[in-house]
Amino acid sequence: MALERLQKVIAEAGIASRRKAEKMIVAGRVRVDGKIVTKLGTKVETFSNITVDGEPIERESLHTYLFYKPRGVVSTASDNKGRKTVVDFFEDIPYRVYPVGRLDYDTSGLLLMTNDGELANLLMHPRHEVPKVYVAKIEGILEPQQIKALVNGVVFDKHKSAPAKVKILKTNKRKNTQIVQLTIHEGHYHQVKKMFKAVGHPVQKLSRERYAFLDLQSLTSGEYRELSLKEVDRLKHLD
Repeated sequence: MALERLQKVIAEAGIASRRKAEKMIVAGRVRVDGKIVTKLGTKVETFSNITVDGEPIERESLHTYLFYKPRGVVSTASDNKGRKTVVDFFEDIPYRVYPVGRLDYDTSGLLLMTNDGELANLLMHPRHEVPKVYVAKIEGILEPQQIKALVNGVVFDKHKSAPAKVKILKTNKRKNTQIVQLTIHEGHYHQVKKMFKAVGHPVQKLSRERYAFLDLQSLTSGEYRELSLKEVDRLKHLD
């Protein structure tokens, strides 16, 4: 039978965040099969009888949503600067969901939101190389050698990016700007912006249009839809 950390089980039941669950455990408020457990890191069987303050916990059903994140929204559950967060858009659902990875504050587009920790960890693990498609408006016009550099990998933060796909969507010579589609399999901090900056073309506007086989379809900014069981299963079995 599978074993999981007690604080994770409490968090996945929607009782509290993992950090708050840890405080509950240390405070002696959690019992497993009738016995108080105060040691952090304790692993429990999946179907153990767990109570918090004497109340049995029930695991939430698992749900994953495709969300069209607007610009000017942070990809966290809370923000100490008082900015709007992606979680604010899900106040009407009875589940505590969180983002799979993140999009920059000023970047819009496709973001997955879930309460399925196993799925989130799977998708964010580097070995899975989930393809992500971005559309960027950049300053200047890419030269052939710069496109080749992006395709082969450029160096930023002492890291060389993995091979990428580049497609020019639109060129505006009068305004000296270009719309470029970039497909990558990595998720380093500010990666797309840093890749374009490395070849001398700062990003003016950025959106993620596709994640694996998922796209935004008919969604508009700020909207979301729940993934079907078939879509979730496909995500769990990406090559």
